[in-house]
Amino acid sequence: MRLADRVALVTGGSRGIGRAIAIAFASEGANVAFVYARNAEAAGEVVREIESRGREALAVQADVRDFSACREVVDRVVERWQRLDILVNNAGIIRDKLFLQMEEADWRDVIETNLIGAMNFSRVAAEIMLKQRFGKIINVSSVAGAYGGKGQVNYAASKGGLNAFTRALATELAARNITVNAIAPGLIETEMSEAVRNLLGGEIRKLVPLRRAGKPEDVAELAVFLASPAADYITGQVFTIDGGLSLGGIR
Repeated sequence: MRLADRVALVTGGSRGIGRAIAIAFASEGANVAFVYARNAEAAGEVVREIESRGREALAVQADVRDFSACREVVDRVVERWQRLDILVNNAGIIRDKLFLQMEEADWRDVIETNLIGAMNFSRVAAEIMLKQRFGKIINVSSVAGAYGGKGQVNYAASKGGLNAFTRALATELAARNITVNAIAPGLIETEMSEAVRNLLGGEIRKLVPLRRAGKPEDVAELAVFLASPAADYITGQVFTIDGGLSLGGIR
């Protein structure tokens, strides 16, 4: 198993990409804690999936925008397992509108959840990882962070900031054997992307060279690789996983 006896923490772990990552980590031998926002029933299902794979699970409801809450989550993880090896900053939201129609709350909620949330958890997790002289931080970004998108100025800004955060933090933590990388998915089959996928319909086949939307498990497999020893010499990188969408579509 690639993550045998590691301890991982995944934010936004009750659904979509975060859920797939949490379960994939457990399948590879990790004990997994995850943060969820509201849906306790969905969180319970993920706990059962992790435990069915013979690993321990911890689900914690918390707001990633709240620094003190993030610290409490990490403290609970360390209290239970005495370490934290892997952090996946996956929690994210969208508030899509044209720029001139966006309210202040549309900006604030997206930036604070997608960017500040990752900074909060990275800050407290890094304290533990520095003492261990080992750690893996994986930020879930988006192709929007590099290429933008109409109606997603706030989302693109949050993910572009996350990409820059990834590179800068990697330079600071590398000397202590801590890697920091990001995954930038394109169109993935999740609840968050459902409206966009429904709008595009068959046009997806024209936009994505692989002619389909990705699955959360596609992203989870890349996360497992980055968390594993196979990626120990990789840091400060943003990995695009989009079926070729960012190449400009089928020509």
